[in-house]
Amino acid sequence: MKKLLLLLILVIASPKIGINVDACNSIVSICNIIKKGVRFLFIGDSITDGGWGRSGGKMMPTEERNLKDLNHIYGHSYMMLCAARIQSDYPEQETQFFNRGISGNTLHDLQQRWQSDCLGLNPDVVTLLIGTNDVDLHVSGKETLDLKTWENDYRQLLDQLRSANPNIKIALGTPFVAKVGRIGSAENYPQRKALIADCANVIRKIAQDYHAVLLDHEKMFEPLTEQNPSYWIWDGIHPTAAGHQKMADLWLNTVINSD
Repeated sequence: MKKLLLLLILVIASPKIGINVDACNSIVSICNIIKKGVRFLFIGDSITDGGWGRSGGKMMPTEERNLKDLNHIYGHSYMMLCAARIQSDYPEQETQFFNRGISGNTLHDLQQRWQSDCLGLNPDVVTLLIGTNDVDLHVSGKETLDLKTWENDYRQLLDQLRSANPNIKIALGTPFVAKVGRIGSAENYPQRKALIADCANVIRKIAQDYHAVLLDHEKMFEPLTEQNPSYWIWDGIHPTAAGHQKMADLWLNTVINSD
């Protein structure tokens, strides 16, 4: 009993990752997720990419990136902030983080590399953020976005994950947009915003159906960007450093604190 009380005191007093210890089951979930050798994968588009592996912001496939330079292995997105916090706070657990975001990617692109950049890495926790480029191609008239097909394809990727690892933990991020920069001043902005909202609603439904963790970036950024949108999302799509920190905070307080 004394040992248990001491453990609870240590966890509550710990400054690690800013976890809200009042959150339901937070202590249990920390023990379940941050354990020896857990493999965290972040996959998506440029918002996740952040120039990892010395890509220089290019649409560079994984096999062409530098996987040995640990100074640039994570890039500079919210993914790096999440990895840095967990790995610095829990070095004894030797957790592994993988960034497989690729600039310009759509859901279709993810389908093409799902085996090599996702399933082949045998992840324990997968964070997926996709959709903004699917919407961009649609509003620019280059491709057509059929939401029903998009949803079915999205679900197929998750089915493959669950088939490969029934115990896998999945976190799904909603796409987002802000009325700022070239994106915000474009005539098609209302259409873009409406489609982003549609994709976000699809993802909310999928997250519920798959018992996945929902990272509701759209809901998070909405009030933040009402007054000073460029402070958080500089060009309408890509977060600033402050925006990425908010995304990292959401991940740490949602994924780590979830059951």
